[in-house]
Amino acid sequence: MDNKTDTYTPIACALYSEYELAILRRRRLRLRWCDAEGMDHIEVVRPVDLQTRQGEEFMVLEDGRELRLDRIVEQRNEQEEEDG
Repeated sequence: MDNKTDTYTPIACALYSEYELAILRRRRLRLRWCDAEGMDHIEVVRPVDLQTRQGEEFMVLEDGRELRLDRIVEQRNEQEEEDG
């Protein structure tokens, strides 16, 4: 199995810290990400945990889904969106 095209790229520590704060403050985030099949998604989610497995980092969502952090291409706090 050749995973060279799907190699995990670590995210910036500052961005990881933003995700940790969102979890601690129970914030909803508007995320845009690309899944493993190349499909683009935009959704408002509530992250509940961050996990590391086999050198890859994941965001665990309230509904149990997991997003690999390097596939998230845009994020903002949902409150920012509501404030205009």
